[in-house]
Amino acid sequence: MLFSFRQAAATLLLCSLSLTGAGKPGLALTLDKPAGAPLATTNLPAVPSVPAPAALPPQISVDDDEAEAPARYASLAEAIDAQDMPEAPDDELRCLAGAIYFEAKGEPLVGQLGVAQVILNRTQSGRFPRTICSVVKQRGQFAFLRDGEMPAIPDNAHYRTAMAVAQVALDGGWESPVGDALFFHASRVAPSWGKRRVAAIGGHVFYR
Repeated sequence: MLFSFRQAAATLLLCSLSLTGAGKPGLALTLDKPAGAPLATTNLPAVPSVPAPAALPPQISVDDDEAEAPARYASLAEAIDAQDMPEAPDDELRCLAGAIYFEAKGEPLVGQLGVAQVILNRTQSGRFPRTICSVVKQRGQFAFLRDGEMPAIPDNAHYRTAMAVAQVALDGGWESPVGDALFFHASRVAPSWGKRRVAAIGGHVFYR
């Protein structure tokens, strides 16, 4: 009878231990793995690779001061031909065209533009009057004046050319080779001015 009681107690103890181990599966798994073994990982779906964005071309900046504007005309003659005769030119345009006509109507176009450039340079120099008509009519500067006024000008081909040259000069449509010249005289005379010679065009010599 004693043997049976002890045998039953042992059987009951073994069942209890079995039930206790079964309630903690995590612990059982951990104990079953050897030390240092890596933990199990879950297999995840592969992530598709995204190609790297293509390199953008370098941005090129252009300095406005260094960019060269294309010429509007192929030649001075083309610039002259492109001008229309104004129906009612203002006083400044008439004074400039009149000075070109009386001083250089027989000169090549570049020489006529040189005369116009001298007059425009004077208006900006600070040494002469600030308007074209005041420069042209300044006492002792232009011999074609009559009592300080411009003589009547016939409406002919020479005047129409002078008017076109004046428009090109005012518009900056063509660069004059006389640069910053402020004076000119006929090449047939040789005044002792002591000024810096800038250019000689046709029958005129230009000075600064």
